[in-house]
Amino acid sequence: MTARSDRATVDVTVVVCTYNRAALLADALTALIEQAGAPPYEVVVVDNNSTDATAAVLSGFAATGRIRAVHEPAQGLSYARNRGIAEARGELLAFTDDDVRVSATWVRSIAAAFARHPDADMVGGKVEADWQGDPPSWLATAGLAPLALVDYGADAFRIGLTEPRCLVGANVAVRRTALARLEGFSTRLQRVADGIGSTEDHDFQMRLLHGGAVAVYDPHISVRTVVPRERLSKRYHRAWHRGHGRFYALMRDPDFEGSRTGTLFGVPAHVYRGVASEAIAWAGSLVRGRGTAAFAHELRLRFLTGFALQRVFERP
Repeated sequence: MTARSDRATVDVTVVVCTYNRAALLADALTALIEQAGAPPYEVVVVDNNSTDATAAVLSGFAATGRIRAVHEPAQGLSYARNRGIAEARGELLAFTDDDVRVSATWVRSIAAAFARHPDADMVGGKVEADWQGDPPSWLATAGLAPLALVDYGADAFRIGLTEPRCLVGANVAVRRTALARLEGFSTRLQRVADGIGSTEDHDFQMRLLHGGAVAVYDPHISVRTVVPRERLSKRYHRAWHRGHGRFYALMRDPDFEGSRTGTLFGVPAHVYRGVASEAIAWAGSLVRGRGTAAFAHELRLRFLTGFALQRVFERP
């Protein structure tokens, strides 16, 4: 990625990509300009072809001098993030989302984490929920991955290939030197408009780690994300897991792809075994009246079948 020549004027660049979330964007930007004890920083907002009142919201923040808005015509989150990287002036690049409220010391906490861990290339922390509806009883069993919530506890720790914990794009920061070793976020794996289940965050982190980078989870780096009522439905979680399976097939994660017994139609043998196992467990749970357990098995089944179908149909 290319870098701006005047980047020495700030230590941290915050990149926020937005698409048709004007109703949430103002609160996100307010939190970003009201940072306590932060080193010199800027906020680059990448408008990815919004058609709502996003332009008016951004105009309202122009006088702060902290926020710089740019437009990215190529549709997709990775295109927008890569544009933010190209525009950034800081040596540390922090990423968050337009539906996120960062803590009052977020920028300072990011800089402090890098200072405490001088060998770290990436840091990230907690993503807690601002619930817009009552969380359903099945959510704890089904899993929080579709909501991009992160809480790995109260202690900081290092993340490597043997400790595969995912730091999500709503709350992550990377050194510019590490970004220079990559080609940015994958546009093949990105979320486009309202698509769900994409794996660009996971792919980005794994490419960094496979390249020898060090990542650190630090709970002091904290944000809250809006969880709208529609994301608390079984319909949403079913669609997310199916989409996640499809994107995972596109990602070709070497750790997931490995199979001692080979592949069939490009699908690793363990995926077929997983489909059979989850289908049996799903049916058994339904027969026994264990609805919550059945739904958890159904979601894993949807992930595996989404993976298999993508792999079969992408073959020449």
